Amino acid sequence: MRFRHLLLAGTITIAIPSLLLAAQPRYGTWGVATEDMDTTVKPGDGFFEFAEGTWLRKHPIPADKTGAGYNYELPDEIEQQVKKMVEEVTAKPGSPIAQKIGDAYAAWMDEAGIEARGLEPLKPYLARIDAVSNRADLVKLMAQPSYAAPIYLGISTDQDDPTRYAAVAGQARLGLPTRDYYLLKGDKYDSIRKAYRQYIVDLGKLAGLSDPEGRADRILSLETRLAKDQWTPERRRDPVATHNPMTRAQLMKLAPQFNWSETLRSIGLANATKVDVAEPSAVAAAGRQIADVPLSTWKEYLTYRFISDHASNLPKAFDDTRFGFYGRTLSDVPEQRARWKRGMQMLDNSLGEAVGQLYVAQYWPTNTARMADELVSDMREAYREKITNAAWMDEVTRRKALEKLDSFDPRVGHPVKWIDYSTLQVSRNDPLANEVATEDFLWRLQLERFPKPVDRTLWEMTPQTVNAYYDPTLNQITVPAAILQPPFFDANADPAVNYAETGATTIGHEMGHGFDDQGRQYDAKGRLRDWWSPATAAKYKVKADRLAAQFDQYEPIPGVHIKGKLTLGENLADLGGLETAYAAYRRYVARHGEPPVIDGYTGDQRFFIAYAQAWQGKRREGALRQQLLSNPHSPDQYRVDGIVRNFDPWYKAFNVQPGDKLYLPPEERVHIW
Repeated sequence: MRFRHLLLAGTITIAIPSLLLAAQPRYGTWGVATEDMDTTVKPGDGFFEFAEGTWLRKHPIPADKTGAGYNYELPDEIEQQVKKMVEEVTAKPGSPIAQKIGDAYAAWMDEAGIEARGLEPLKPYLARIDAVSNRADLVKLMAQPSYAAPIYLGISTDQDDPTRYAAVAGQARLGLPTRDYYLLKGDKYDSIRKAYRQYIVDLGKLAGLSDPEGRADRILSLETRLAKDQWTPERRRDPVATHNPMTRAQLMKLAPQFNWSETLRSIGLANATKVDVAEPSAVAAAGRQIADVPLSTWKEYLTYRFISDHASNLPKAFDDTRFGFYGRTLSDVPEQRARWKRGMQMLDNSLGEAVGQLYVAQYWPTNTARMADELVSDMREAYREKITNAAWMDEVTRRKALEKLDSFDPRVGHPVKWIDYSTLQVSRNDPLANEVATEDFLWRLQLERFPKPVDRTLWEMTPQTVNAYYDPTLNQITVPAAILQPPFFDANADPAVNYAETGATTIGHEMGHGFDDQGRQYDAKGRLRDWWSPATAAKYKVKADRLAAQFDQYEPIPGVHIKGKLTLGENLADLGGLETAYAAYRRYVARHGEPPVIDGYTGDQRFFIAYAQAWQGKRREGALRQQLLSNPHSPDQYRVDGIVRNFDPWYKAFNVQPGDKLYLPPEERVHIW
């Protein structure tokens, strides 16, 4: 199981040993955009607004985006850089892999050709669905790449032995973002379900399918039945509950309708003696639906999902219809993104590491890794000090926690070896064929790795991705090159900024995931194993439950609260990252002396302002609703206000007093480290 953290934050920066900077930082005079602040707001009444208020009022959300802020603007810059490289290799490919990049992009951008070919490229894939005549063939087709299914089959690191791979299964995604959209009551959700039904109807009409209205009713009814049996996002965060290795006999007892031996054989997993089932009751319920729902309805569902999932490769009417629902209705985005921009994402999904090699060659400074490694080391020592001095942790647990800290494996910049795309077939005139070929290639890549020991050098993000992640089964922190630049990485910034924006929101945050409510259940070798003493675990749980209860109270949209249990891991990592990065910064100050006041702000104040500005962002209501219902990350404002109010040094830095809106009595503040 792998945890990706997608509403990123921070980056990797180095603390500079002198305030006499060689050059000016990109933002302001010391590393943050002070013009974005609203100093008429008391920090204790709203720290996010104090740090970002002017920006929040004046900065509109672009018409083609779900939100605005640093985590949208930096990807835009990188998109432009990648576009220039891709256009160059499209015009003059200098190697076979460059030819593939150019061909894939040319096929994607050939809108006239896509229109001229119409539905012809789609027909062979729908014919495979039409040819299904029994449920055994239905299940085998569902298991193939590119086709939808009520459960997924895949390959991941074995949670009992992270040196090897395991076959995995669990509930699959549906057409709406999460089960809540099918089940919640109220006018808002009724209108979304009505629009979703109409979307299914519209796709059916465009494809010339029979009885589009009836199909839509049957498909929506099927998905609603599946949704009722699926696990909630909160429950799916439990690594113990979602770890259920089963033999073939146990799988057949759980859900015989999936004919496991034959299905596994058909997708290349004949040698998988066990399958780790994430949500057993949902898989069993899906099996019952395989038996109970008419075969014709399942074929209608597969047809709809194939068209919907691949609509961007079809004539413009399909692409626009999909955007109309998923973009405009669900996320409140007024305009579709330019096709070339979506082409960059297409390349990232299909030939991402090949593009990444080009990106690294042009945009990865050779000294950045060295500076990043230095900060990782600094943060590791800060965590060591925190763990060593944690009064709530007994000695047995403390020793094992330090062992885990020592075994952290940070990877920065780019992979040490790259994916070989030589067997990926790319057409210059059929983007649908390219997407299907990519899905097949990525599955075959997994199959090639399955019998071998786990390769710890593999990356799950491309170098041009503005993000970072932690993998508990490998105890790895991965920080791609793209995030290591302003506003998140700036070697010319004040050390307080670097420690806050990088130390807290990326390095400290990702390290913190090793000790959040999920990650703490994996040991130093990445095994899912309880290594905590009962007494220490109980004390930790009290802290975690209190933090979850705090976040349950926040209501970003009237009637829609943050789910404290769903966001707990990210909130714990945010708080632990802030606590530890501040400790690292104070260690820096102890070595170099108390910093001067700059622009009227002390070093500590600059640290917290930078922390808040690292989370600069706002979202459209539709996108925010999806986040609140299904995403483990709290909205940006609460990753600031909900965290700093638990941290004593913030109170001291800004003289926050009882009566201020964010004030919490000392006994109500949650301290992790």
